[in-house]
Amino acid sequence: MFTEPYMIRAFTAALALGPACALLGVFVTARRMAFFSETVAHGAILGVALGFWFGIKDPTLPVILFSVFIGFCILWFKQNTPLLTDTIMALLLSGSFSLGLVILSLLEGFRAELHSLLFGDVLSMGNDEVVLAVVISLVVIFSMLGLLTPMSLITLSEDLAKVKGINLRLLNAVFVIILTTTVAVSIRLMGIILVTALLIIPPATARNVCRTLKQQILGSILVGFLSAFGGLWASFQFNTPCGPSVVLFSMILFLCSVATILVRKFFSASFPAKSFQ
Repeated sequence: MFTEPYMIRAFTAALALGPACALLGVFVTARRMAFFSETVAHGAILGVALGFWFGIKDPTLPVILFSVFIGFCILWFKQNTPLLTDTIMALLLSGSFSLGLVILSLLEGFRAELHSLLFGDVLSMGNDEVVLAVVISLVVIFSMLGLLTPMSLITLSEDLAKVKGINLRLLNAVFVIILTTTVAVSIRLMGIILVTALLIIPPATARNVCRTLKQQILGSILVGFLSAFGGLWASFQFNTPCGPSVVLFSMILFLCSVATILVRKFFSASFPAKSFQ
């Protein structure tokens, strides 16, 4: 299993992107940006379609560029129109996704790409894509750890961050670039439909069992790692799709964290702490 070149590439990419997405997910969920990542993921299909339209066979670069473009479109509309953020994202998601599907339907020979785009196909990743996944993962981890203090302040209170002299516009732009690039690269692993799960489920799992932000970050990274490894192992063992297998494995870990909460509540109700006066 682990000696086949395609499995080595798949595990390397998954174990690189899983923790990276989980780390970003801590701030995505805390800042209520889950729909943002969903918009970027679905909008990326237009980047794929445009890449094929102009004869670019490898869709990675067009997906990254268009995902970043979508991210900044959201920020621009938010700053320059009276529309609410969720309305802006819904408009961009539906418009870009629909246009991408229309373009792909007009291109002969590319309809088969839709399945791998929608649901992921990590087993077909080439060496260049694996290297890109590892590089993106390292950039995400070191960047977010380096920006941990200002990102934590912005997550807690943007007004407090302003008082501390943090450049909100610049930091938000950096975060958008990191997030959109990671989502774009992870599409090959999870697919457009499922990529947001890798950002949301690990931090949600960690939040159920961890108390501090540091614990949530470490817990989320661990859950992302276990989800990627366990999902690929299950995919190989039971001959199931890779992306959905990773999501289901992460959901199992999430349900285990929910069970932990229920056990805590049961013991707290059954054996209340005695008060000493």
